[in-house]
Amino acid sequence: MTEGSQPGRADTGQRYEVFHTDCAARDTVDHVTSRWGVWVLISLQRHDLRFYELRDSIRGISEKMLAQTLRALVQDGLVWRTVEPTTPPQVTYGLTEFGRDVGEPLLDLFDRITRRLAPEAGDREAAG
Repeated sequence: MTEGSQPGRADTGQRYEVFHTDCAARDTVDHVTSRWGVWVLISLQRHDLRFYELRDSIRGISEKMLAQTLRALVQDGLVWRTVEPTTPPQVTYGLTEFGRDVGEPLLDLFDRITRRLAPEAGDREAAG
């Protein structure tokens, strides 16, 4: 059983007013840029993960926050969820096409930041 849907592309003439509180796109932006949303999307970029694998890949996230974040991202159509009818159930998460499209720039941003910080970390160690 797979949950999550991918919203259709908006008509190219349609624009969302993301600065208005009732904008439909604003909730999705809030979920993607939340404290844990970014890390979930980055973690799932490389491959699909089961719940506990995902939790272990994101240091510091509680099971409660991971469940809430995943629920929001599934509802937004960024993440799919599959439940295998085993005992206990095996739940796997992955990115939809929409999730990959949104997550790629986040991964690129993360890579740019870590590349930029890497030389500075070495400079501080040499100076210390």
